Parts: sequence; C-alpha cells; structure tokens
Amino acid sequence: MIAVRQRTLADSVALEGVGVHSGKPATVSVSPAHSDAGIVFHRTDSRQTVRAGRNAVRGSDLATVLRDSSGPAVSTVEHLMATFAGLGIDNAHVEIDGPEVPILDGSADLFVEAFDSVGIVEADRARRYLKILKPVRIENGESFGELTPYDAGLRIEIEIDFQHAVIGRQRYAATVSPDVFRRELSRARTFGFVSDVERLWQAGYALGASLENTICLDANGVMNDTGLRYGDEFVRHKALDALGDLAIAGLPLMARYRSYRGGHKLNFAVIDALLSDRSAYEIVEASLPARRPLQGLAGVAVAAPAYAPDL
Repeated sequence: MIAVRQRTLADSVALEGVGVHSGKPATVSVSPAHSDAGIVFHRTDSRQTVRAGRNAVRGSDLATVLRDSSGPAVSTVEHLMATFAGLGIDNAHVEIDGPEVPILDGSADLFVEAFDSVGIVEADRARRYLKILKPVRIENGESFGELTPYDAGLRIEIEIDFQHAVIGRQRYAATVSPDVFRRELSRARTFGFVSDVERLWQAGYALGASLENTICLDANGVMNDTGLRYGDEFVRHKALDALGDLAIAGLPLMARYRSYRGGHKLNFAVIDALLSDRSAYEIVEASLPARRPLQGLAGVAVAAPAYAPDL
C-alpha cells in the first residue's frame, strides 16, 4: 500500500544508551519536523547538522556514518533510519549528544516503542517516492544487491549464508509496511562472532557490544541466555539493516530490493549507483484526495510524476 501523505511524530521522545562501536554513553532525542524536511541529525556537542542522504554518507563498512562539511557527524544510524522507513516517517529532527546513535538492545524495538508512545501524524502534504524504472545491480564476488521495478511500495528479499551451524542459509522476503515492520523486523538484533572480537577491538569497533545488545555466537552456538527472538533472527536483522541503508536514498522507494550475502557497504553501493543514473528512476508524488466538507473519505494513493528538483 502506497502512503499518500507525509508523516512525522506527534511529539518528542528521548532514549539513552551506549554506542555499540564507541562504547560511549549517548542520548538521542527525536522531534517532529515540518513537511519536506527529511531526516535531519544535529550534534548538540559539536553543533554539526546533517540531513540523511546519499551525499552525507562518510562510511558504510560496519555501520553507516553521516558527515557534514566539517567531517564525521554521527555514526550507526541504520536502526533509527530503518524505524523511520519501516513506520513510514518522512520528517524528523534528531538531536544527539555524541558521535554515535545508541545501540539500545541491538534492534529497533525500543525506537518503535518510543514512537508509538507519542503517535505518528500525517501532514497535508503529498508523499514523494523514488520509483525504480530499470534494474540497478552491484556485485562483489558472490555477493550482490539489486533494485528492480515494483509499484506496490518497497519489497525486500534478503538472503544470507554463514558457515555456522546456527545460521547457515536463511532467506526473508516481505513487502514492507508499518505492521510488517513492527511484527517481523523491529525486534531482530545485531549479531557477531566471538572469534572476531579481538580484531574488531583493535580496529576501534564493537567497544560497546555486550550480551545485552548483541547476539553473540561462539563455536557451540548462541551465548545469550535469552536465546533468539525469531528462529531466523539473523536474516531478519540483515533485512532491518538493509531497510535503514536504503532509506539513505532520501525518499521512500517504490522498488524490489534483492541481496545475497550483503551488508551496509553493498546496500549503499546500490543506492549510490541508482542515484548516479538519472534514467534509472523518477520522482513521483502520491495524489492527495480532494477535500470534501463534512466527509471523511479516504483517498487512493496513485503515483503521479512530480516535476521537482532532482535529489
């Protein structure tokens, strides 16, 4: 189902935690924003401001890092961006007092809970979409990511393949909606292997990772006493990450996204390739229903060309 109107939060929320890579405490506040504002991050400690978008991406190795003109501004935005995309939130102002969005419990669940506690409201402004017109594909060895035309919103088809008995080969596919996101993706946590910890620490990563925010695996299996939230939680978290990475496009996608053995870097490479080819997409705008006095008839979302500035 294609949403017709732009959406934002009804009120502000705040959450506290630690950065999974920096290990530093962080508080993030998310507030309503006006129509067409997009998702804007503001660092209260350094006064840096950056709008989430393709040109703001500084790095995408183990996390998505956004920058402004003075350098890196905020890191590990993918779970928060996935929540905006999954719940259909177009505009929000994000304030953070450090370099990294807190990892919370390793999923998007607490973001969803916070947003639902204040509610989401619609503006009287049409929603715009990036409609894919032709396939865009990036390959890296056995891995690939691909966008193809799909008119019913955003469909994701994610497949992973790990040489570990608990994971193996898993596949997840769904057309994304707020209900699907809440029920099937939001609670899927990030995961990592104990065998990689020392290497990550030496590189300055995973300093805040723990059994409280990460599914940890050793040779024998899952180390967390609580076990898994979904039988295929690993691929669902990869789908969550992909949703957040695709949101870097700046507008919601009308597309089918397939990936095999992907990650942040591959997801962003696909978005970068898409936006580098103006013939691969068009910007379309949903048609607002006509105002009818004393009636509350819902409109049908119809994608129509929007002659607006290019992204």
